[in-house]
Amino acid sequence: MSLVPRRLLVLALLAPLLVQAAPAPWYYWRSLVDGQRVCAQTSPGPGWEQDSAAYEGPGCQPRRKVLIVPMR
Repeated sequence: MSLVPRRLLVLALLAPLLVQAAPAPWYYWRSLVDGQRVCAQTSPGPGWEQDSAAYEGPGCQPRRKVLIVPMR
């Protein structure tokens, strides 16, 4: 088996994992130095602690609720 078919086989096996990827949730982070809060997907660095539960919407906003009204 040559190198190209092996790569295609590996890509075909990994494709379902890539399709299921989702964006990282957003959190509020609090500075241990001055208590300032920042919204980010990952920790701003040392000296910060997670200060909220995960938000699914961007920028620490809750996900929009969409109402679907069936037509009659």
